[in-house]
Amino acid sequence: MTLPATATFDLAFWITAGAIVALLVVSAFFSGSETALTAASRPSLRARADRGDRGARAALVVTEDSEQLIGALLLGNNVVNIFAASLATALMTRLFGDSGVALATLVMTTLVLIFSEVLPKTYAITLPEAVAARVARPVQILTRVLAPVVSMVRLIVRGILMLFGVRTDPSTQVFRIHEEIAGALSLGESEGTVAKEDRDRLLGALDLGNRTVEEVMRHRSQVEMIDADAGPDVILTVVLASPHTRLPLFKGERENVVGVLHAKDLLRAVEKVVRGEDGNFSSVRELDVMKIAMKPYFVPETTPLDEQMREFLKRRTHFALVVDEYGDLRGLVTLEDILEEIVGEITDEFDVAREAQLKRTETGDYLVDGTMTIRDLNRAMDWQLPDDEANTIAGLVIHEAQMIPTEGQVFSFHGFRFEVISRKENRIARMKIRPL
Repeated sequence: MTLPATATFDLAFWITAGAIVALLVVSAFFSGSETALTAASRPSLRARADRGDRGARAALVVTEDSEQLIGALLLGNNVVNIFAASLATALMTRLFGDSGVALATLVMTTLVLIFSEVLPKTYAITLPEAVAARVARPVQILTRVLAPVVSMVRLIVRGILMLFGVRTDPSTQVFRIHEEIAGALSLGESEGTVAKEDRDRLLGALDLGNRTVEEVMRHRSQVEMIDADAGPDVILTVVLASPHTRLPLFKGERENVVGVLHAKDLLRAVEKVVRGEDGNFSSVRELDVMKIAMKPYFVPETTPLDEQMREFLKRRTHFALVVDEYGDLRGLVTLEDILEEIVGEITDEFDVAREAQLKRTETGDYLVDGTMTIRDLNRAMDWQLPDDEANTIAGLVIHEAQMIPTEGQVFSFHGFRFEVISRKENRIARMKIRPL
């Protein structure tokens, strides 16, 4: 293609060409800024800001309203690109006549794609936090200048979405730190950069606010309790034989808990009774257990675990009795039960040995104790069994079967085969599970 004889490269030509180059540079700035500010990790920016990086601090401010940020950058980028395309079309038309329109489209598409989109975005995605810190201040000024126009565009967009039944919540953050951390941990574990045990511990700590006391408590049928009306010598024998240091006291019926007896308090009281205040020895039968028992601490079964842990630390106690909405005793929960949600099973030399809750057979099946929680099984095996309707494996089978199964019955749901191995009264004691 040759230039027409009338084509001249005068001052106006060079000014127009220079303006197109400048607009492409501005477009590259908008594209790179959008990628950097949306891809940058807010925790990383916070760490840089804490070290005194003012650009990172500005990036944190500008990314708080992501909808406003993206709206301003897209508006500026589109205006610049359209203006550059218009100037290029006018320039090419002047040089080549009517055929300049097609040539301008081809040239501008190539230039915008390479220099205003791919190149700046590739650079920004390579160093998102560093680029975000550099561009944050000019972008912050831009968002303030374009705020009225962007607000009008947001209203129009929300109105159109409402016509289709879609409602947007302005207060909802685009980046949810909890999900971001959980996703990063799961991705790291799948890639081998994070150990499974570390992932489970960190996810357990993050998940405390989403779980309740009911899910980790020891059911009342498994709670060791002492009759307060029993003789002091009998109570002493029971306390010394128990692996637990704190035991609830009841009167009349097990639901009527009147105190909590601590083994150390009991032994101190026994020493005082035996030795006597003046050094004379007396009988243990004179001991009044209720005088040394602590007042019982009751908590609702719906209390979130993170809140209950804070209460334990605030009260400087490790033991609470769990009640339902009617005030009936459901079980007990300890600080150790909550910590086990983070670090896994905690045992010491006084814990009673019991059969493993999970054991693999030679055929590839898994023998599972019915009292094992679904959460523990999921963590151990990386399964995704639902725990919305039940806390234990036995509870899940009963919920899905809508009945109390008998020994030998087999069920298939959620991608697994469940076979009831043994049952004690109305409770599923042992079952065999196999992924389908």
